[in-house]
Amino acid sequence: MHQIWFAMIIIADSGSTKTHWCMLAANGQSSDFLTDGINPFYQTQEAMCNSVKNQLLPQMGHLMWAGKITHIFFYGAGCTPEKSPLVQKALAAVFKDAEVQVESDMVGAARGLLQHKKGIACILGTGSNSCLYDGERIVKNVPSLGFILGDEGGGAVLGKRLVADLFKNQLGADLMALFAQEYGVTQADLIEHVYRQPFPNRYLASLSKFCAAHLDDKRIYDLVYDHFTDFVVRNLEPYYQDENDVEIEDTHTLSVGFVGSIAYYYKSVLQQVMDDMGFAISKIMQDPIEGLKEYHRGDAVPTM
Repeated sequence: MHQIWFAMIIIADSGSTKTHWCMLAANGQSSDFLTDGINPFYQTQEAMCNSVKNQLLPQMGHLMWAGKITHIFFYGAGCTPEKSPLVQKALAAVFKDAEVQVESDMVGAARGLLQHKKGIACILGTGSNSCLYDGERIVKNVPSLGFILGDEGGGAVLGKRLVADLFKNQLGADLMALFAQEYGVTQADLIEHVYRQPFPNRYLASLSKFCAAHLDDKRIYDLVYDHFTDFVVRNLEPYYQDENDVEIEDTHTLSVGFVGSIAYYYKSVLQQVMDDMGFAISKIMQDPIEGLKEYHRGDAVPTM
């Protein structure tokens, strides 16, 4: 007589700062876990493997007796076609009996926000990205280019804009004094973390929280408003124009959704920018994991 196992799948949504993991069982029960972000552009295969072993397994180990993990669906920042095999191998080394599929965080955002519907999906987290999704696959992508060349709308660039304006005395001595009091960051600290330490994008994104705490100050509000305006102009409007910069009429019916901590915590400003620029938001989610649970629910089935 065959033993029937509860099949379990793992779904992961990973940005540069954190990874949200979900273990989903065939009976519909789920458990969620958080670890540091996994990004193959900044980490080696060994480092990613160790991160899973040291941070994830201790959290989920007490649930492993309940069944068998059959599939892992990992959606992550930096998971380009060139880098995805590194993540796949790192996860396969830990979960030896599971089938591992790795996709970009953009695919995860599109599936989580839109399921099988056509629309535009946007990520505003530590970094930023966007895509035109036809209901099954990404058909157009304005490249994010990272926080040095792009990532408009993301937390790292917001933090970069904030500290650059503060230290260059563009926001007033009172705000500079308040920032120094709350964060204790000197110019030397800033240079050290941004130019000499790993994960400068995470560091800059952590400083952007100052904006959320002082959004009632018009100077900060205007900075955030301009930040989102840059995202719309440089990353959203291109989907509404063809290669000759001619407006495409039918795209105005497209659903536009956002995921990410920056989109979620600054949604009032984001909504105002979108309204002012003539765009409608269909959905804002802190992360796409709930949508991805629904998308992958059929993949968790009992097995022998």
